[in-house]
Amino acid sequence: MGVIAVPLGYLLTLIYNFVGNYGISLIILTAIVKLALFPLYVKQIKSTANMQELQPKMQEIQKKYAHDQQKMNEAMQELYAKEKFNPLGGCLPMLIQFPIIMGLFALLRNPMQYLKSEDMLFAVHESFLWIKDLAQPDLWILPIAAAAATYFSFTMTQQLTTAAGAENAQMKSMNMMMKYVFPLSILVIARSYPAGLAIYWAGGQTIQIFLNIRMNKVRKDLKEKADREKLVARAEKELKRRLNATSKLKGNR
Repeated sequence: MGVIAVPLGYLLTLIYNFVGNYGISLIILTAIVKLALFPLYVKQIKSTANMQELQPKMQEIQKKYAHDQQKMNEAMQELYAKEKFNPLGGCLPMLIQFPIIMGLFALLRNPMQYLKSEDMLFAVHESFLWIKDLAQPDLWILPIAAAAATYFSFTMTQQLTTAAGAENAQMKSMNMMMKYVFPLSILVIARSYPAGLAIYWAGGQTIQIFLNIRMNKVRKDLKEKADREKLVARAEKELKRRLNATSKLKGNR
């Protein structure tokens, strides 16, 4: 992860040289990374929303070609091409985000390994609010804040993907378990690693909560747009049917 941790270290140093406070620099770095990754998050949610729209057509194809896997695959590919849908659209943003998150984790877990500035070697030991040394673990306040923020962020993300039709029964059961296990794991980890890492995680999850609020609005807008398109298509189909019926009636006369 050094390939990613090193440039992130330079960015953190640049921010620190500007604000002069390591704790605030971590919060700013977290915000920059979260906002930079937000378009990918939007793409991921939109992809799951599009998947929901295609579910009826996909199920119809699966039933029609239940005994012919090759034709089923061909029909699926035609459907994807027609609807301009990429089945990997929901996975690629997550795959792109993962190495960045791991790079940040490596940087903040072992900052002295990736920070080249001598000033930063002392900065990582600065105090921040009630924390006397950001290179040492904070045993309760930050870990609890990180765990609570993770719980609410994970719950909101789960609601978004559920509303977009991205969960089956097995995933729902797994997510319900992770909803509690993941925050508790974060609590344990945050009590063991430098407080700077806990600040990043708590800050990142807090920002994610606000991004989820924004994404919920985006999802509602997408749903309203899809519903309007369905109503227009239905109205056009009904109008066409009535025009054909009227035309036939006139022809009979």
